Amino acid sequence: MKLLNRSALSVKPTQAFVDWINSLEPTVGEDDLTLDDVERESTIYLIPEMDTPEVLAAYVRERHLDLLENELSAWEEDSRQWPEPLDWSLFEEFLIVEHSYLALDLDDEVPLEISEIDDGLLLETEED
Repeated sequence: MKLLNRSALSVKPTQAFVDWINSLEPTVGEDDLTLDDVERESTIYLIPEMDTPEVLAAYVRERHLDLLENELSAWEEDSRQWPEPLDWSLFEEFLIVEHSYLALDLDDEVPLEISEIDDGLLLETEED
């Protein structure tokens, strides 16, 4: 087990976010996504080590648009379909952020790799 020099944010959707997703392609009742469905797709972000709640709050506030845009684009690539305005209020309405001070790597055999995000790769993964 290795201790990473990072903290982590778990970003989870709210019901308002799920309602927005469902509004993109209206369906009839049973085909709508639920909060449980979308929570299974929640994202973990590794961030610089944070040592106080105040530093964490400032960091999240500083990066909230990056987080919000990434979460929206995971469900709709066309930014013209995104809700407006993209601001702190929408961030708080759509996302719940949970913080972990420590990030541990339980895989002792395979070293961590760093890759830039490739939208094509993400789309291939979603289709598999």
